[in-house]
Amino acid sequence: MSAIGRAIWFIESHFETDTSLDEIADAAGLSRYHLSRVFGLVTGHSISGYIRARRLSGAALSLISGSSNILEVALGAGYGSHEAFTRAFRDQFGMTPEAVRRQGHIRNLALMEPIRMKTANLTDLEPPRFETLQPMLFAGLQETYAYGGNAAIPSLWQKFNQHFGHIPNQKGNIAYGICTHIDGENEKFRYMAAVEVSDADELPDGFATLKLPAQRYAVFSHRGHVSGIPATMDLIFGNWWPTSGLEHGSVPDMFERYDNRFDPHTGMGLTEIWLPIKE
Repeated sequence: MSAIGRAIWFIESHFETDTSLDEIADAAGLSRYHLSRVFGLVTGHSISGYIRARRLSGAALSLISGSSNILEVALGAGYGSHEAFTRAFRDQFGMTPEAVRRQGHIRNLALMEPIRMKTANLTDLEPPRFETLQPMLFAGLQETYAYGGNAAIPSLWQKFNQHFGHIPNQKGNIAYGICTHIDGENEKFRYMAAVEVSDADELPDGFATLKLPAQRYAVFSHRGHVSGIPATMDLIFGNWWPTSGLEHGSVPDMFERYDNRFDPHTGMGLTEIWLPIKE
């Protein structure tokens, strides 16, 4: 079982009780900092968001069973008051607990089911190569997403692709998807669809820039459809990285590199995943 799989197993075994990030990280065999960064990359959910959604999904099932009053359901889900529970429940499902109890079913609720990680072997992962890059300046379109909101990223690429190839000072015909952790924010991440540029003059309206320092990278290959990248990320972070003896660099979390071996029309081909290494 991968490190992320172990984390999910621990959460599923304990989410009805108070658990700390340290306990989950210990069960996963990763550092707290490392786990909080990669859990969302692999699963599409933050740890706290996943636990909250699982608790509220269980609460929704309790509400339609009629076995407990709403305050008891709230307390069982880890909320200290009816008001706090109602607010969280409405944010999650768009309905109040009272409305769900009255309707007596959950067919219109998007419950969070346990994440089931696909079983994969480390041998399915191609060994990485290692490269050192000089400082790079990127320019592109950037958005902040909640973990679980990754489905909106293709629309960002659609907007960016209208500019690709004629961005002022663009270097080469390689596109980059850059994922960056936001300090102090465990629910969201920043994603940029970008190209390397020689300078930031005369960029289109709405473009952002990001400068990366000179650093060393582990470079992995993902073959197939781009939607399968989370499974490759699980192999990297869940199986390979914990035993590599390496430490993750500071910025970015990772970037995807799309060259002429990738077909943006079909989403098929070879994508390189570059992970910064702390030296």
